[in-house]
Amino acid sequence: QVQLVESGGGLVQPGGSLRLSCAASGTIFSIYAMGWYRQAPGKQRELVATITSGGNTNYKDSVKGRFTISRDNAKNTVYLQMNSLKPEDTAVYYCNADLKGSDYEYNLWGQGTQVTVSS
Repeated sequence: QVQLVESGGGLVQPGGSLRLSCAASGTIFSIYAMGWYRQAPGKQRELVATITSGGNTNYKDSVKGRFTISRDNAKNTVYLQMNSLKPEDTAVYYCNADLKGSDYEYNLWGQGTQVTVSS
């Protein structure tokens, strides 16, 4: 079984930084793309950033220049470096992956990690 496990969330002051990590474990042959999504209370889940196996990245406009997504393919891990955090970044952040397991392809979600930006 393949799992995605997020870490790195927490409470930070405006202007501060956090780094989120998401590690995929299990029998994995390929991870085509990984990304981060977030959902604030009362709002729809939205894309934050994605990265493909080839290194192509995509960001929500409001986080461009502040957030950086990266991958460590050897560790099957994706990171989200978040700088200059704002209160509006407060949300539960979810890791997502499109991958190939032992015999088929599928999409997975992590359990989510809370990010709270507050003074």
